[in-house]
Amino acid sequence: MSTEAHDPRQDWRDWHADRTAAVTAPYGPLALTGTHWLADHPEGRIPAVPGQWREEGGEVVLTATAEDGLSVDGKPLTGEVRLTADSGPVADARVSAGERRLVLLVREGLWAVRDFDPEAPARRDFPGIAATPYDPRWTVPGTFRPYGEERSVRVPNADGRERGLGLGGELSFTLDGATHALQVTVEADGALWAVLADATSGDGSHRFRFLRPGIPAADGSLTVDLNRLLLPPCAFSDAFICPFPPPGNTLAVPLPAGERNLAA
Repeated sequence: MSTEAHDPRQDWRDWHADRTAAVTAPYGPLALTGTHWLADHPEGRIPAVPGQWREEGGEVVLTATAEDGLSVDGKPLTGEVRLTADSGPVADARVSAGERRLVLLVREGLWAVRDFDPEAPARRDFPGIAATPYDPRWTVPGTFRPYGEERSVRVPNADGRERGLGLGGELSFTLDGATHALQVTVEADGALWAVLADATSGDGSHRFRFLRPGIPAADGSLTVDLNRLLLPPCAFSDAFICPFPPPGNTLAVPLPAGERNLAA
């Protein structure tokens, strides 16, 4: 049996490499060229996106001719099809236009078509992710305390609109003797997700970042590893609609850890 010591620095390097691979994948966030809200195109025609798209009865009706060059479930579409929101990987989206994937999403009752193109200039010209190497100072114990019931707050989004952000509890941890708390979302599998800013945001780091510390134990304990602070998707494409931090999630202390910005 191997007695090799666990190396958190190597774990972080592996994580950073995997993260870079995911970002630069053919249908990763760099490939998103547009998020087109159907409400902004009542006639159903979206510039640069083939086909005619309209919302009807809680679904989207897509109409296409052979000249549109669209396929649904891998088969050329001529005529009309009713669609619901895509929930799986972008590569598995039902609608394609050549190598492009046209992904349907719905937010607060409004439908949009996202256009992912592996040939997007941002993917071709990607400079890399500037990240601070692992430092054990930024790995600390944390405690999650759920709210009695889920709350929702309205927060600005990166596209200039305001939307609800669901919050399921509070994550607390201590740095340098001071206790900090973040409001967090609880995802379907029980994993926590926080949107936060700190004293480096907009000055050495992106204006806000994400933290995904995993699933807490039954007693609420978990590890908070700020070495794995993430750039939000909107750092890679302006077409994402990332939520800004909710009230209380802008920390006064600097967190010069994890992913900071796109590389210069």
